[in-house]
Amino acid sequence: MDTAPDMDLPRAFLDVAASATGRRWVGPTGEEDRRAEAMAQQTALPLPVCRTLVRRGVDPPDAPAFLAPSLRDLLPDPRSLCDVEAAAARLNRAVAADERIAIFADYDVDGGASAALLIDWLRELHRPATLYVPDRIDEGYGPNVPAMSALARDHELIVCVDCGTLSHAPIAAAQGADVLVLDHHLAGETLPDALAVVNPNRQDESGDLGHLCAAGVVFLVLVEANRQRREEGLAIPDLLTRLDLVALATVADVAPLIGVNRALVRQGLKVMARRARPGLAALADVAGLDAAPTAYHLGYLLGPRVNAGGRIGAADLGARLLATDDPNEAAALAERLDRLNAERREIEARVQHEAMAQAEARGLDAPLVWAAGDGWHPGVVGIVASRLKEATNRPAVVIGLDNGTGKGSGRSISGVDLGASVQRLVAEGLLTKGGGHRMAAGLTVDEAALEPAMARLSALLARQGAGQTGPADLRLDGLLMPGAATVDLVREIEACGPFGAAAPAPRFAFPDMILTQAREVGQGHLKITFGDGTGPRLDGIAFGVLEGPLGTLLTNHGGARFHLAGRLEINTWQGRQSVQLKLEDAAPAA
Repeated sequence: MDTAPDMDLPRAFLDVAASATGRRWVGPTGEEDRRAEAMAQQTALPLPVCRTLVRRGVDPPDAPAFLAPSLRDLLPDPRSLCDVEAAAARLNRAVAADERIAIFADYDVDGGASAALLIDWLRELHRPATLYVPDRIDEGYGPNVPAMSALARDHELIVCVDCGTLSHAPIAAAQGADVLVLDHHLAGETLPDALAVVNPNRQDESGDLGHLCAAGVVFLVLVEANRQRREEGLAIPDLLTRLDLVALATVADVAPLIGVNRALVRQGLKVMARRARPGLAALADVAGLDAAPTAYHLGYLLGPRVNAGGRIGAADLGARLLATDDPNEAAALAERLDRLNAERREIEARVQHEAMAQAEARGLDAPLVWAAGDGWHPGVVGIVASRLKEATNRPAVVIGLDNGTGKGSGRSISGVDLGASVQRLVAEGLLTKGGGHRMAAGLTVDEAALEPAMARLSALLARQGAGQTGPADLRLDGLLMPGAATVDLVREIEACGPFGAAAPAPRFAFPDMILTQAREVGQGHLKITFGDGTGPRLDGIAFGVLEGPLGTLLTNHGGARFHLAGRLEINTWQGRQSVQLKLEDAAPAA
């Protein structure tokens, strides 16, 4: 029987129900329009800026503070976290007693930055620390019994950063040493027998700070350590100069850019722009970053290079780069990581091709999209899972199989808690090991249990609403004309940032545009110039789209008019700044 269309579905923005990329365009609601216009009248801010603020839930009286977030105002009291005072006191006691300290760090950016933050703080207090980063393939994620036993024989204190919350047996094996866990991954019902477990995602925490990455947790512990030192009249390392590490970890770990995370990243970017940290300066040079860094650069230029060591090279390279104070060592490490990142991209492309083909054969409309393959490198399965998630708007898991054992990573969508579901499968015995947080998780599974484990995971995710949506709608913040897209406007919009997870950069639609240029640049990228035919024109760039439907539509435009959608950015070329549209989608204008 025929059914009536969903009358609750709002009208497509600019009547674009199916764009070149197959998406439905969704614009501001009537209420958002009214609030943005009222804010513009009350604050004298440009309407596009007000639209961005309204989308963030900001009221007019709060706009000035939001546009200039103060770490002083937003930083929570560290003592609101369980065990933080005990952890800080133990660190200070180790410094005072000249104890041997080991740092056990995860092999990703967050783990490396967390370790570097501690190493930096201890170095200023003239205390060296041993860095230990497990090998992804040989040891896997987190503390293990042999490593912790060995470290305990030679150190009085072991600090686990970005790991350890579920490591009961390895921490118990650290006989003779005290263990601190500074982490953010979802905790179980019981905690390991460590001296302190500082984790905003413990089950006895409120969850108010659950958006912090591990480096943010370490930063709060060091804030408390400095407070204790100040009370005793002792030397206090400057933590503000180390916010570049916190910013890098926050963005690279895809932590939501809300609350204190906004202030940490904003201030950290300012610190990074000074190029005082040899490792980050060297990394920026090899990545070709010749402008002040933005959150985009942290997530897509610097973060992947720091991660490359843990993915396919020596696991400790990233942490060593971030922690070194030697420019020559930094330059050598950055070059090595850049080469490893290029190798990682080649491996990733092959695995992604195979995983997508397998997922398509299995079907992309299930609550969970997953793929598993022999020999898939465990260092790239997480990235490929992200690609599958983005392509399908569903949680995705990608698993590499080796000798009957699968090691995989998963990525989730908004509103679906993947980490909790993975932990439930561990409790039910379908997974050998697993953990994570709402948006990302890792797991280990016997190959014989692979199919039932993924079926069970799919069922658990379906209960949370996974699989009930089609391709993601394209959310737009309003209309703009090329003449209004000035450098000054883009700078004012950027003050609403930083943009990233849970705080996407605003997208604007340019309606009824004429293309005066559409040509290939680089390898598969599309460069366009467009205008309304009477006023100023604007340049746009779309990366990697030439062979896809968007590139095909625009290169064969034949003089037709189009609605164009994307994000505005400032392009710097030979000292000159101009606005360009980072094109994401298009549709023929009726």
